Amino acid sequence: MLHYAVVFFVIALIAALFGFGGIAAGAVGIAKTLFFVFLVLAVASFLFGLIKKS
Repeated sequence: MLHYAVVFFVIALIAALFGFGGIAAGAVGIAKTLFFVFLVLAVASFLFGLIKKS
């Protein structure tokens, strides 16, 4: 999932470079959403791992 966030971020950078503002804004929004979903899932996985270990 983090890979997809990075891919959309790169797409946003390329779109912004060529002047496609709407596409760049959309790609940045998707990348931010995917990053936060990844972050929440990573923290949840870490916490469940600690609980299951003890």
